[in-house]
Amino acid sequence: MADTVESVVAGGGQPQSAAEGKQPRSVRVVLLALMIAMMLAMLDNMIVGTAMPTIVGELGGLEHLSWVVTGYTLATAASTPVWGKIGDMYGRKGAFLSSIVIFLLGSALSGMAQDMGQLIGFRAVQGLGAGGLMVGVMAIIGDLIPPRERGKYQGMMAGVMALAMIGGPLVGGTITDNWGWRWAFYINLPLGAVALALVTAVLHLPKKRSKAGIDYLGVLLLTVGITSIVLVTTWGGTEYAWTSARIMELTGIGVAALVGFVFWQTKAAEPVVPLHIFRSRNFTLMSVIGFITGFVMFGATLFLPLYQQAVQGASATNSGLLLLPMLGAMLVTSMVAGRVTTNSGRYKIFPIVGGVLMTVGLYLLSLMDTDTTRLTSGVYMAVVGAGMGCLMQITMLVAQNSVQMKDMGVASSSTTLFRTLGSSFGVAIMGALFNHRVQDVMAERAGALGKNITEKSAQIDAKGLEKLPAMAREAYQYAVSSGTHSAFLLGAAVSVLVLIAALFVKEVPLKGGPKAATEGADAAPVAVVEAV
Repeated sequence: MADTVESVVAGGGQPQSAAEGKQPRSVRVVLLALMIAMMLAMLDNMIVGTAMPTIVGELGGLEHLSWVVTGYTLATAASTPVWGKIGDMYGRKGAFLSSIVIFLLGSALSGMAQDMGQLIGFRAVQGLGAGGLMVGVMAIIGDLIPPRERGKYQGMMAGVMALAMIGGPLVGGTITDNWGWRWAFYINLPLGAVALALVTAVLHLPKKRSKAGIDYLGVLLLTVGITSIVLVTTWGGTEYAWTSARIMELTGIGVAALVGFVFWQTKAAEPVVPLHIFRSRNFTLMSVIGFITGFVMFGATLFLPLYQQAVQGASATNSGLLLLPMLGAMLVTSMVAGRVTTNSGRYKIFPIVGGVLMTVGLYLLSLMDTDTTRLTSGVYMAVVGAGMGCLMQITMLVAQNSVQMKDMGVASSSTTLFRTLGSSFGVAIMGALFNHRVQDVMAERAGALGKNITEKSAQIDAKGLEKLPAMAREAYQYAVSSGTHSAFLLGAAVSVLVLIAALFVKEVPLKGGPKAATEGADAAPVAVVEAV
């Protein structure tokens, strides 16, 4: 077949198609390496977040603290679509190995940083590599595994993401307390080396060489646009007022750059993001669903711990563990969805069910008040987690199934980028609503004292909460429950769009199964996996 891409994985034994059932041992080894790479990309921010107070204590530069995370996030978001395109043009393996090396280099340099400026710069290097890690993992799975079989493996990746969210703060605290904060970065080196060795030795994909050069103007315009958007959502309402000149300037620059980018993509010989992929209804719908899922997921993981610490009296460590109902439900549902999709080839039901569960779960979370028990909030979180589990990897699966094999990288990177941008908007918009509500309620219930307490920040940690007078503490607990009510109610309203979008999904048969269609505008060519 002209459209068939043969992905050859080194190993022993007779040739075996991935669609036949059991994967060759060598493919499972590659999948292990991909899981390690995904863990590196997801775990790093979680670990570093716990270590930040110690880092500031040694390096100083408290006023630049937020840039340690922002620099990483910016570099990851801006590089994501570029990595996807490079993999499509020049070969997936080389691009993925390069991203691992860059990530490990950034990790080593971050561990050796002597001041806050160096740490921010080296974190940006890490972020460049992390963008390639996440895209590379999904695109290589797309190369190795036919869509019909892909769901269960992408479900495993969702499990890795959940484990990173749960274990990151715990691992970060343990490493910082026992080995020092620099090992929060050095720990990446042995894990990355294992992934690097496994991928180098076992994975063999066809080498590609595009005659067209890289679309540098497109890369520049997209980078400026994404950077401006992330800075607006990061700084708006915190560093600068939403109506300030700086935010308005960044908004204007971002809009102009993205409009220019879209126009240029219609002219470029080898566009970074080929606009023809959006002609597929399913791909466009999955981009919308991915954006909203990111919006809701990162907003929930930010405000639930705040509620648990301020209102339910949990410690910082325990508040992370109390997220287990949501993350556990997400893990189990994602694995079940992947397995059912593999066995039946049907998938449209999962975005629909996911939209319903996420909307209902967020509405239930909005009902929490100062008297809500941990058991009740745990049940509500499990409903939200089950909804996310139905959406997390199904969106990637359907997006990849909606494009041709030559566009696998840009499809994976675009879906990842929309989810990343959704998370930035979710944290910013839900955060602004939360902060505004908390400050208003504190002013109403505690007068001038309440206004002074939350003037600089509406988020008070457990130690700060203990120092407040009893009256102010009770007012703050009520204010936080009121703030989370507003934030989660907004999340529920936004989640309705997932359900609406899911209803318009066209269930195109997945390739690689006995009932899979051999033709279709939205179907991707079959990737054949062989062990030779």
